[in-house]
Amino acid sequence: MPTLRIATCVLLMGTFVLPFTRLTHAQETNSENQHGPDSVRQEGIPRGKVTQHQWLESEIFPGTKRHYSIYVPAQYDGSKPAALMVFQDGHAFQGETGDFRLPVVFDNLIAKGEMPITIAVMIDPGYKSELPETRGWRPRPENRSFEYDSMTPDYSRFLIEELLPAIEKDYQITHNPELRAICGNSSGGICAFTVAWHRPDSFRKVLSHIGSFVDLRGGHNYPPMIRKSDKKPIRVFLQDGENDLDNPYGNWPLANQQMAKALAFRDYDYKLVFGQGAHDGRHGGAIFPDSLRWLWRDWEKEAP
Repeated sequence: MPTLRIATCVLLMGTFVLPFTRLTHAQETNSENQHGPDSVRQEGIPRGKVTQHQWLESEIFPGTKRHYSIYVPAQYDGSKPAALMVFQDGHAFQGETGDFRLPVVFDNLIAKGEMPITIAVMIDPGYKSELPETRGWRPRPENRSFEYDSMTPDYSRFLIEELLPAIEKDYQITHNPELRAICGNSSGGICAFTVAWHRPDSFRKVLSHIGSFVDLRGGHNYPPMIRKSDKKPIRVFLQDGENDLDNPYGNWPLANQQMAKALAFRDYDYKLVFGQGAHDGRHGGAIFPDSLRWLWRDWEKEAP
């Protein structure tokens, strides 16, 4: 009997294996990976600014240091708190080229009122060795899997107790959890969900691309945990593809679909976009503007 292949668009996830899988030519040219107008510079749109920083000490992750960057939209003037969005593997988001193009997309959507005036914190995983001068996948941050794939509240504590209070010395950032989002790819995707799962009092919006909801450090337990636990006040967007990873830790496409089914069972506000892609940022980057629109919809009703 021939295999039935279904290619649909549903929503987002994350992972731990690096580097991302190389796509075939057919996958690289797939229409679902094409960027739209909100991912390119538009004339007359105010431009935000990205600044580079380092975090060199941590009590929660002792001995680690890391790079991070901050995007501040042009419309932010400090007169009232901005919304917040945190990104794991921040180096993958900070540029104006590549898959996600965060500064460009944020500039376009904020200018159109399709998301709030939002400060983005794009933070890399911790290094235990010498901090490299440039950001990227090489050399691999030694603490990445421990920080991202663990299901403990430690990473949420690092954000809420250490990093964000330091950033708030320079910027007014809302403490309204409805206006605080978190995003990541692969292991960064499950990390984003873990932060909101443990701390919905601080983060209530999750964007997960090719999420690693598999047995790296117990993440395959999330679907039954969601089904058996009281519903939490979080909104979740998932993205994955049928050519994502399948290895001894699990099957990423099935894991993300299990997450979606568990969220549906508990009547969460969620969306899954499921395409043909592999373990990379092409599909997630192409739909990034639409993912943000869905995540931030009705934001004006949530603003003070």
